[in-house]
Amino acid sequence: MTPNEDEAVIFDAVDQFLERDVRPYVRALEAADEYPAEIADKIAAMGLFGATISEDYGGLGLSAQTYSKIVEKVAAVWMSVSGLFNSHLIMCMAVERFGSDEMKTTYLPKFASGELRGGIALTEPDCGTDLQGVRTRAEMDCDVYVVNGTKMWCTNALNGNVLAVLAKTGQTQKSVRNKGMSLLLVEKEMGYKATKLKKLGYRGIDTAEVQFDDVRVPVANLIGPEEGKGLSQILAGLELGRINVAARGVGMARVCLEESLAYAQSRKTFGKPISEHQTIQIKLADMATKVEAARLLTEQAAAAYDRGERCDLEAGMAKLVATEAALDNATEAMRIHGAYGYSPEFNIERYYRDAPLLCIGEGTNELQRLIIAKQLVDRNPV
Repeated sequence: MTPNEDEAVIFDAVDQFLERDVRPYVRALEAADEYPAEIADKIAAMGLFGATISEDYGGLGLSAQTYSKIVEKVAAVWMSVSGLFNSHLIMCMAVERFGSDEMKTTYLPKFASGELRGGIALTEPDCGTDLQGVRTRAEMDCDVYVVNGTKMWCTNALNGNVLAVLAKTGQTQKSVRNKGMSLLLVEKEMGYKATKLKKLGYRGIDTAEVQFDDVRVPVANLIGPEEGKGLSQILAGLELGRINVAARGVGMARVCLEESLAYAQSRKTFGKPISEHQTIQIKLADMATKVEAARLLTEQAAAAYDRGERCDLEAGMAKLVATEAALDNATEAMRIHGAYGYSPEFNIERYYRDAPLLCIGEGTNELQRLIIAKQLVDRNPV
């Protein structure tokens, strides 16, 4: 089969999975904030936990362009499901790009099969987007690191079993920013404790506070050949993460448009469908334009990533525009649906609760603007 035919087969399988195994259960699982264990297992069976892992290690070896289209499809049905494998794949990317041959051979096949599922532990109670403020420490003790600290908003920390943890290492003082940070692969059986956090939206998927109290991690679990490279390693991974979040934004913006378009043609006021009222037409036109702009920017960022280019500018633009499109379209969908949009009988209230997270996660949109501006200046010197 040609690459396009292979892609079509994958998309068809994803569509069938979403319609058969996800859509019928979304409302019940989301309302109960229940972890979708069966869905996660079926994702593993499909190979999506290894979506971007090289075929050499048992993954699917998908391009970022194909991967982002899958994420768009998933997010349009239930955004939480896309989170099951996004954080996991950022962790996988760090291992595949920077880990030793032994680490890759040991972990990547298990990551690809879903035997080991995990995510990233970056954010802390006093450190969100500002990763330079990390305080979690990993002190060397013979042939192990002893890790102490607290991480917040860690996906897959409860139901997964491994995390890539950003921590200070070496002799760097706790107060010194942006120095001596390393990335460690920490398995749950090594002793970290996870506590579920409640959220406005993005329910079902587990999000946790993680406590490290003298957790002993083998030195071999340091990602990369030396200490002090962790921040640059994880920032490289966040390029893929931001493309993922942008794709989620495209999916959510699109489904808000589709459901609003259908509702506007069936709902009547003043003797005609509301789709014939100019005010509603303007909303639909703006929503559709935002979807297409978001999709094109996301495709551009994914293509740059696939070419091996530095793409924090492109990923930042895609993430900014697509997630704002999702938030705007969710708000407009609520207005178009009126009181029904506020009711759990429709999906709109879920989109309205889920969309704001996209503007916060993987670096706030305020930060994306700063990244974009800095890259513009760097790439266009006078």
